[in-house]
Amino acid sequence: MFLMWLPLLVSAVAQLPPADLPIPPMPSEAIIGPTLKDSKNCWPKERKLLRKDAPNIVLIMNDDVGFGAPDTFGGPIHTPSMSRVAKAGVTYNRFHTTAICSPTRASLMTGRNSHAVGSGQITEAASGFPGYTGIIPKSASTIAKVLSGYGYDTAAFGKWHNTPVNDLFKTGPFDQYPTGLGFSYFYGFLAGETSQYEPRLFENTNPIEPPKTKEKPYHLTEDMADKAVKFIKDNRALTPDRPFFIYFAPGGTHGPHHVFKEWADKYKGKFDMGWEELRNITYQKQKAMGWIPGTAKLTAMDATMEKWEHIPAQHRAFQLRLMEVYAGYLEHTDTQHGKILDELERQGLFNNTLIIYILGDNGASAEGLHGTIDELLAENALASTADQQIEVLNRDFGGLDALGSKHVDNMYHSSWAWALDTPFKSTKLVAAHFGGTRTPMSICWPKVIKPDPTPRSQFHHVSDIAPTIYEAIGIEAPGHVDSVAQLKLDGVSMVYTFNNATAEGRKSAQYFEVMGSRGVYKDGWFASVFGPRIPWTDPNETRMRAWDPDTDVWELYDLSTDYSQARDLSRDMPEKMEKMKQIFLMEAAENQVLPVGAGLYTVYYHPEEGPHSPLTSWELYQGMSRIAESNAPSFKSGASSLSTLDVEVPSNASGVLFCVGGTAGGFSVYFDGGYLYAEYMATLLYRYIAVSKAPVSPGRHKIEVVLNYDMSKPEVLAPPADLSLRVDAQQVASVRVEKSIRLAFDASETFDVGMDLGSPVSLKYASRSPFTYPSTIYAIKIKYTNSSELRPEGIVI
Repeated sequence: MFLMWLPLLVSAVAQLPPADLPIPPMPSEAIIGPTLKDSKNCWPKERKLLRKDAPNIVLIMNDDVGFGAPDTFGGPIHTPSMSRVAKAGVTYNRFHTTAICSPTRASLMTGRNSHAVGSGQITEAASGFPGYTGIIPKSASTIAKVLSGYGYDTAAFGKWHNTPVNDLFKTGPFDQYPTGLGFSYFYGFLAGETSQYEPRLFENTNPIEPPKTKEKPYHLTEDMADKAVKFIKDNRALTPDRPFFIYFAPGGTHGPHHVFKEWADKYKGKFDMGWEELRNITYQKQKAMGWIPGTAKLTAMDATMEKWEHIPAQHRAFQLRLMEVYAGYLEHTDTQHGKILDELERQGLFNNTLIIYILGDNGASAEGLHGTIDELLAENALASTADQQIEVLNRDFGGLDALGSKHVDNMYHSSWAWALDTPFKSTKLVAAHFGGTRTPMSICWPKVIKPDPTPRSQFHHVSDIAPTIYEAIGIEAPGHVDSVAQLKLDGVSMVYTFNNATAEGRKSAQYFEVMGSRGVYKDGWFASVFGPRIPWTDPNETRMRAWDPDTDVWELYDLSTDYSQARDLSRDMPEKMEKMKQIFLMEAAENQVLPVGAGLYTVYYHPEEGPHSPLTSWELYQGMSRIAESNAPSFKSGASSLSTLDVEVPSNASGVLFCVGGTAGGFSVYFDGGYLYAEYMATLLYRYIAVSKAPVSPGRHKIEVVLNYDMSKPEVLAPPADLSLRVDAQQVASVRVEKSIRLAFDASETFDVGMDLGSPVSLKYASRSPFTYPSTIYAIKIKYTNSSELRPEGIVI
């Protein structure tokens, strides 16, 4: 059977000529006469666009999963679906991502390098430099756009994270939404992360609320898997002549680590040995099963990483439970993929479906720093201690059992991330080391690919997926799409590896770059620079300010003998080192990477030039909802404001007047039992509440909310503020906000008027969400009261 298909693969491109899209319909064969009696109706014949039995395509990619996590390849976490695909096909142990979310996804979808398609940074931190705009150009059509042009039904489920934040309006523009970039159907979320229990969902371009029921606990990954199964059923029932392309990219296992308790409980006691020993155990298993070469070295943990022996005894239960929750989350996520595989089997489609399962869009994430109940602490550079985390967890949420629940946005200690990236160095956000970029991949297509346990060790990259799909179905990438000339594909097809484990690799060069961390592969050699940011430590202002790319220290590795980048040869081979540096510069210039460090421009150096609303005043109305934080009034560091509300206050008033954010952090103004509240939550650890001393009397009132930042000390990056409430010009409450939010209250939560949709800002009304205001809000006016709503000092992610 396999030999029969080999000639087809070799000659697939020759069977169907390259085409511009859209492909014009066949001419009409109807006979047109003066009258019907002289005419003959005849529908145009269908143009043959694909060869017979073109395969269905299922592309799966998880989020923030380390190379050493899955038990499929020697890790500690059960991944039955990855194992199922691997057993049915072939695996890849030198496959690479970009080390960060949006860039990986843009490269995956287009077959081009991330900077070449304007996606060198996450969309929230875009800038005007051509490689960092966050806008995928029409000259880089996606897999979905191309396959749709050839008659495929196309659908995306899960995390998108490639829509510019300034486009997140209910009225669009929608050209950078999944449906604007080629997908016929989308169900998921547009942000970098969301709550798995109270997600900020979109269906196509429409914001929707999750379809929860009282009968069954809701989880987003389960919901999306069910929707993907339904998509397959609908395709078979209504359009069985059309093959389909499904892109399934859940939020798991990006933070927050949300999973039901029973999944986390499966791993009780499994990590008691600590992260260093876990790393040793994983390494030995990887070698024993032949997943990594026998000569591969286990790299040392970085000197800045916290050792398990240094974790106090009173903190260990907390750190262990965080890891148990993560493990349960990954197993749960992987298990949902099995629903799609089951449906393919049930429909008799598995044999002729090309299934590509990429374990993660980058390495394991160190953004949990010292272990946290609120991952936005790190994103906003707010210092905290394990003692603080545990105190709030016990006081407000009942202790360790709350980890993994909707009430917290927990993430494990960064040292667990390093352990899950075994045997490599570093983590997500480091483009210099394979701990940030290398991820396992499995591919199966039973009709064509003979199962083979030998890992494919050719060097490949996410940009190679699109050309692989095109060759597999027998088409070429179009030269023009909608009359727009297309950029060349940067990727190289991997079809040549399907049935030849030892085929000579065809990818000669590949650059990597994320916020100044960078590297380049060339014919078996790898040169790299770690970069200015250390993802697993608290932000170092001095290091960031002093960074000069011209004085960066480069590393050099011979990958033909050094699988894990264990031996730096830069001092031994200075000439080779210089040659590799020049190769990086050439690749960088060709792919819009320059200037080096541009990914830090709006994140750190000039946030005032980053994506945000150009408005400085708003007139809002009751019922407005799902306004993206980036397009709403800002209450973040430095954004002093005056909010004036004209409201009808009923007796014993209870409900939200307006709010932004959610469980991770937010700002909410509300009534409860007649009392007026303003609550500023700078993550779960720092909550400040102003409340009136007496209930507000029934009737129509003018309410003013004054947020005044103290800018007297420019060196303070998250300045304090005075928050006060006035009713009919009389001050009724005030509080000092000692710590403010610098980057974002929440990654996906929104601004709402008269309600708090999604996860709630305040613990006071958490059980009563969405806590809708019961009377009339006649008007809300919000304006900034300082010259700039954003601080020039910078922010850190």
